[in-house]
Amino acid sequence: MKKVLSILKTTIVWLVVILAVSMMLFTVISATTFNRNDRALFGYKLYIVNSDSMSATDFNAGSLILVKEVDPSSLKEGDIITFMSQDTNSFGETVTHKIRRLTTDAEGNPGFITYGTTTNTDDQAIVTYPYVLGKYYSNIPGLGTFFNFLKTTPGYFVCIFVPFMLIILYEGVKFFNLFRRYKKEQLDEIQTIKDKIEAEKAENSKMLEELFALRAELENNKTHLESTEETKTVEEAK
Repeated sequence: MKKVLSILKTTIVWLVVILAVSMMLFTVISATTFNRNDRALFGYKLYIVNSDSMSATDFNAGSLILVKEVDPSSLKEGDIITFMSQDTNSFGETVTHKIRRLTTDAEGNPGFITYGTTTNTDDQAIVTYPYVLGKYYSNIPGLGTFFNFLKTTPGYFVCIFVPFMLIILYEGVKFFNLFRRYKKEQLDEIQTIKDKIEAEKAENSKMLEELFALRAELENNKTHLESTEETKTVEEAK
């Protein structure tokens, strides 16, 4: 049972360590990678959806979407694209909407009319090729909300600080128990040495007593022998 409990305790500790380290790595990744137009891995970018403008058909706010860099000329009607908005009410923001149709702007540059499927309303500005960031590939519902939570103070406290504090507390208790066990073993060892010394003293005292008794017995025998010899000499003289 002790072995099972030890294995279970060790497993729990390692799970907490992995969780804390994973949360810390996820926080770093989300802060340095997500929603960054200049960061891509093998041509893919990650964005956190902050609105429900596409919730009617494809993904909700809080989803983490995967966007692939493509040649804008290969895009067609019905594709979902991520782009830098040029609308007056969302200028410079990253938006992911569906292409309604292909068109050109006032200068004759090719572009797209885009819209959010929830409102089915066209965006104000035409999305020309330079502002296209990529084509929507897939999404993971709710994961974006989780990563946004990680970047908040409560998220840091719950997902990173608390697990690390639990690990530190566990290691502190473990160290205290080991130290207490070490001191107990030291005291037990000292007591064992004392008991051994006392036992040796007792044994030496017993040996001395036996030697004194043997000496007394030898002296008694010698006296008795001398007395016997004297008696024999007297008898022979008579």
